Amino acid sequence: MPLSGPGEILRLIREGAVATRRDIRDVTGLSRVTVSQRVDALRNAELIYESGPQQSTGGRRPTRLSLNHDHGLVLTAVLDTTHAALAVANLGHHVLTRTRRTIHIDDGPAAVLDEVLDGFDEIVGRLLAEGRAVPERLDGIGISLPGPIDPATARPSQPPLMPGWDSYDVAAHLRGDRSLPVVVENDANATAIGEWISHHPKASPLCLIKVSTGIGCGIVVGGALLTGVDGGSGDIGHIRLDGHDEALCTCGSRGCLAAVASGRAISAQLTASGTPAGSGSDIRQLLASDNLLATQLTRDAGRLIGRIASTLVSVVNPEVLVITGDLASPPLMAGLQESIHEFSLPRATHNLHVTLGGLGDTAAEVGLTRLVADTVLAPEAVDQRVSNENSRSETLSPSSTPSTKPSDD
Repeated sequence: MPLSGPGEILRLIREGAVATRRDIRDVTGLSRVTVSQRVDALRNAELIYESGPQQSTGGRRPTRLSLNHDHGLVLTAVLDTTHAALAVANLGHHVLTRTRRTIHIDDGPAAVLDEVLDGFDEIVGRLLAEGRAVPERLDGIGISLPGPIDPATARPSQPPLMPGWDSYDVAAHLRGDRSLPVVVENDANATAIGEWISHHPKASPLCLIKVSTGIGCGIVVGGALLTGVDGGSGDIGHIRLDGHDEALCTCGSRGCLAAVASGRAISAQLTASGTPAGSGSDIRQLLASDNLLATQLTRDAGRLIGRIASTLVSVVNPEVLVITGDLASPPLMAGLQESIHEFSLPRATHNLHVTLGGLGDTAAEVGLTRLVADTVLAPEAVDQRVSNENSRSETLSPSSTPSTKPSDD
């Protein structure tokens, strides 16, 4: 197995393929000296640590190699149309603190992203004021948006719910003059990664449908997002339904799924019927209080979403279909599954597991943290970091250079 540098060793450790230096030698065929050099380079960069000893099969008992989740901090921002959920986490998805801020997505990118940056300053300042023992290094920023993101540019691509955001350089705005990775992702995609990591790590494919103000879908195949050529994969909210030409969608078309079955659409129906509702979160509260009209409209929406989902199930043939968002509820699930089984062949649903999301509002947060970690800890990024560390260490005097005696194991 050819390996070009310590970054590939770290990848094996992250994936659980190796746990000791001996494992690395067995898996890669590298020499003892080469393995020690690469492991020590990762240790010096504070990307891994050794603990143990572990069970021995003879000779010196080996120590275990583990990723240093506290190598640095990750800032995440999950944006909806009316609020931003902000968090500080480590590389192991452990959240240190979080907060929410009111935003208006149609205020435009500059105003909204400045609000996000103010929120980041607030929660990081809170950690410092509390005297918490946290990493001093900022590893990266992750942000999810309620619209398509072009994977080639990491910029919004004609997002129907986000006027003024098309092609805006979100990453540059958040990065400022700092040199650090910024991951920009669609909210359904980030949520799909979060649910996959936490509850369905062996499922492939996994499809996730998020039903909130709009309707979106994230698809994970073999642990990787299926984004499509320009970020449009999973944009099921703008598939047109026959018989609903009267419904005008935010994208300008008529009869889109989102125009008749999203939180925005149901809110309008509820309000017109005398039950005020301004957003998907209002519907969630009505469902929690067993409001009969909200329950019936949500079930009807589930039937319509299920008609589109039946095509998704037949084309992608997922192992798991996860339903999340403000409207994710037993009534929505009942209507959705009714249509899936009506419009799909039995074979397409024979091995399909349909479930509500297990992480609630924190799924996208977890997904963003993972996507940032994947960027920071990518083999090529790690090799560059180790190279930079080596360059700096070469400027130290011999007396100040730390001693790292290679272990036999």
